Amino acid sequence: MLVHTARGRWAAWALFAVLFLPLFALPLLVLAAASFATHWSGVLPSGPTTAHYTAAVRGESLQALTTSLVTAAAASVLALTLGTWAALAAARLGPRARRAVDALFVLPVAVPSVVAGLAVLVAFSQPPLLLNGTRWIVILAHTVLVTAFAHQSVSAALARLDPAYEEAAAALGARPAYVLWRVRLPLLLPSLNAAAGLCFALSMGELSATMMLYPPDWLPLPVLIFTATDRGSLFTGSALAVVLMTATLLVLLAVSRLRTKAAHR
Repeated sequence: MLVHTARGRWAAWALFAVLFLPLFALPLLVLAAASFATHWSGVLPSGPTTAHYTAAVRGESLQALTTSLVTAAAASVLALTLGTWAALAAARLGPRARRAVDALFVLPVAVPSVVAGLAVLVAFSQPPLLLNGTRWIVILAHTVLVTAFAHQSVSAALARLDPAYEEAAAALGARPAYVLWRVRLPLLLPSLNAAAGLCFALSMGELSATMMLYPPDWLPLPVLIFTATDRGSLFTGSALAVVLMTATLLVLLAVSRLRTKAAHR
């Protein structure tokens, strides 16, 4: 922390606690408590049970979690590929063209996600590319929504990249493809891992566009959580939300370990 006195550090930590606990930590703790409860008649939920979690890892709930994981993984890979390619290509353009490319990729997140979902629905509900009613339209919508973050992350990393490494490799006779695969991409690996984790987390929690697009055989977990709470099954929805959060955190921890190894390399 950029505080050099003991009193200042204590004040900063106190301010952090005042802001963090009621805004972030307390709602999550109440959510976790509700996932173990059978009724809520007082200030806090009561009637501890694990039945909600038993149901959350079976049948439709387990299938929904698998669907979310597959969707998020596929969307993250596609977004990282497209965003990295666009960032590398835009780095060779002039300032105006680079700003135009940046604006193009930021546009899907500059509008509400339900608008992006509707755009995808309208665009791919007619031949020659008919995706409506398939799982692919959900994956495509998630890709559109998260590619901007991959592009921005890689673009920022490219701006900080020291060109001396590429120039040295080129001076030694390395071809452009070799410089890309053996110099540029390895140097960008920590940023690529961070972008992949961000894209995955955002895709796992996406609801608005998904509600407009998902077919009956491709039900992501956020949609199941919404439908459960909409029917009044608050405790079941809380358990599903904790499962979603735990699965996302586990994947992010794995990506973080890969990013740490990439940074050491």
